[in-house]
Amino acid sequence: MRIVHLGLGAFHRSHQAWYTARADEGGEWGIAAFTGRGPEAARLLGEQDGLYTLVERGGDGDRLEVIESIVQTHGAAEITALRELVSRPEVTIVTLTVTEKGYRLGADRRLDAQDADVLADAVTTRAALADGRDLPDGALRTMPGRLLWALLGRAEASAGPIAVIPCDNLADNAGAVRASVLGMAELVGRLPGIDVDWIGTSVDRITPRTTDADVRLVTERTGVTDLVPVVTESYSSWILSGVFRVERPRWEDAGATFVDRIEPYERRKLWMLNGAHSLLAYAGTRRGHITVADAMSDPECVRAVEALWDLDARHLAGSGLAPDEYRADLARRFTNRSIAHHLRQIAADGSVKLRDRVVGAVMLDRQHGGSGDAGLRAVAEWISFVETEHAAGRTIDDVAADEIGRRLSRPDPIRGLVELISPDLAGSGPAMLEIERLRTSFVV
Repeated sequence: MRIVHLGLGAFHRSHQAWYTARADEGGEWGIAAFTGRGPEAARLLGEQDGLYTLVERGGDGDRLEVIESIVQTHGAAEITALRELVSRPEVTIVTLTVTEKGYRLGADRRLDAQDADVLADAVTTRAALADGRDLPDGALRTMPGRLLWALLGRAEASAGPIAVIPCDNLADNAGAVRASVLGMAELVGRLPGIDVDWIGTSVDRITPRTTDADVRLVTERTGVTDLVPVVTESYSSWILSGVFRVERPRWEDAGATFVDRIEPYERRKLWMLNGAHSLLAYAGTRRGHITVADAMSDPECVRAVEALWDLDARHLAGSGLAPDEYRADLARRFTNRSIAHHLRQIAADGSVKLRDRVVGAVMLDRQHGGSGDAGLRAVAEWISFVETEHAAGRTIDDVAADEIGRRLSRPDPIRGLVELISPDLAGSGPAMLEIERLRTSFVV
């Protein structure tokens, strides 16, 4: 076991664990995976010795494969095991899929020092360091708190440098995890004290939630009960950028690509795939659709997505990444009805997701004399979505749900919600007027 992963979910198992399995036929790079929240996924996968079925679902049917790269599973609260594993010299990689909200960053991309859980972790860690004692399982609540605690343990053990590889959908995710962990270190008053390679990535593989029907299908096809299979599309991409001073799997043998500059790849993926997904999540849900493929059968949703892709392509021109070809691939992937990617799954945490998926392209367009209205449509749709959820008495699935509720009660709720995503947009009179115009021009 030489890799530790934080965020044991379906995407990790369809992506990094899959790449590692393919790059490591000799079984030298096993993964110890920790859940992002509760222990249930770790328990179920642990009862299967870390083995699970990956169902690659394409237009020509399903292809099943057993993945063997996960060799240990732990609940998120198990910080004793996390610290011990990260302190081993042979462990040289930490990967993360904790979702955008797991980094606990504010709109300024700094650690949110007002977050109650962040503050609690800082106080707890500072006290433990002052007293020279270990922390019990369950003492830390956040990824930055847990990862800092583990890295401090590695420094104490003099175990050498390590690479931290975030695999979440954030712009400059290497900078994001660095800001998150070092921000916690600043609050605690103790830097990790070891060399860390912060590796940037762009990850791409549509992976919906596993359903009971998927479990039944795997059992029927294999004759083996697998309670935690994962379903994904045939397409996959993993782009990495950064200097490794430690040993790593040869992920390139499994199809990963290493590049000098990650930003163009991040932008293409975040703006074109994730931005369109978010737009469809809010517009499609409001128009009564359930899945991405359903929404892509609606001409109004398609027009909105095509306009967004037009905006994105303008600002990706010259990158050498063929945005038109990627766009055509996305259209095919989005209309793949064998992948039931639910819009409400995508809609969660829009207050965080829209910052990187939409705002960047909008701001760039406006800087170059455009209106950014195709991207502002996604912001306007999100506002209407949360307003509708709030008015119906439904819980808003967002890390900032309480704050959204408070802002909806303000005299100027629209500005308050936009400010939550981007203070720059909220401070632009023309942008606010355009968002209001788009909100009142929807066809539902």
